[in-house]
Amino acid sequence: MSDKVMKRRFGDRKDGALVRDGHGLQMIMSLLMPNRCDNEVFLHETIDATELVRYLNEKNSGDIDYKTTIFHCVITALARMVRERPVMNRFIQGGRIYQRYDISLSFVAKKRFTDGADEALMVLVPKDTDTVNEIARKIVGDVKESRKTEGVSAGSIDELMAKLAKLPRLLLMFIVWTVRCLDYWGVNPGFLTEGDPNYTTILVSNLGSIKCPSVYHHLNNYGTNSIMVTIGTLHKEETLMDDGHKEIRDVIDIGATLDERIGDGFYFAKSLKLIKHIFAHPELLEQPLNEESGFDYK
Repeated sequence: MSDKVMKRRFGDRKDGALVRDGHGLQMIMSLLMPNRCDNEVFLHETIDATELVRYLNEKNSGDIDYKTTIFHCVITALARMVRERPVMNRFIQGGRIYQRYDISLSFVAKKRFTDGADEALMVLVPKDTDTVNEIARKIVGDVKESRKTEGVSAGSIDELMAKLAKLPRLLLMFIVWTVRCLDYWGVNPGFLTEGDPNYTTILVSNLGSIKCPSVYHHLNNYGTNSIMVTIGTLHKEETLMDDGHKEIRDVIDIGATLDERIGDGFYFAKSLKLIKHIFAHPELLEQPLNEESGFDYK
């Protein structure tokens, strides 16, 4: 996690420590199948959000500076899940498995909800002591700041890509080849990786904000991102409850594409169960990320 300082050893990257005790199959898979897109596994789940909606209605009542949203809660839940399930914070590059030092979540914010409107790339690195309140405040502040200006922000990864796109094709191809080589060995300069969602733990797409369902979204071979999450629209659905009766509940669809080489299906499934548990017990969002949820994974 970002609050901890880890001693670097030979073989470590600047953004992750080399996993030296990984499962043999995973270590071999990273060499046999080096492309991240060839190792995708897609999970889709409809999660009961009734308690979360009730929690938000109470939290957003009265005179408040800003409203906490479903998106803020999902981001916080994902950060808590990764904090409690560290294998979810691994990535593979250069045929090796690494444990990322920081938990980072990225997303795209539309500056205006119109066709052709500019988009801004946001990266959030939560602290161990953060709760949904601090995370929501950071997201609201960053989005407001990005929407103050039209076009790309000075010094951002968006500005860099806009400049590169104007270069002659042959020169651009050589630059891209060089960058991919640096990426393979983990020696890309900071100005190329900072603020790039391809170098974050989880890349999130909030499709619910534009009234779209959660969909499958591919991973990228470039960078270190191992998890892509899409959030659908909150809606009502008839649900079969544990005691056998049916009830109309608030639900939300969530899709996740993962690099299967970083873990196994059993670990992924338990991580998803933790997300569902947080939705059912939203009071956990008020706890600092470094406090265990107490969820029984059995």
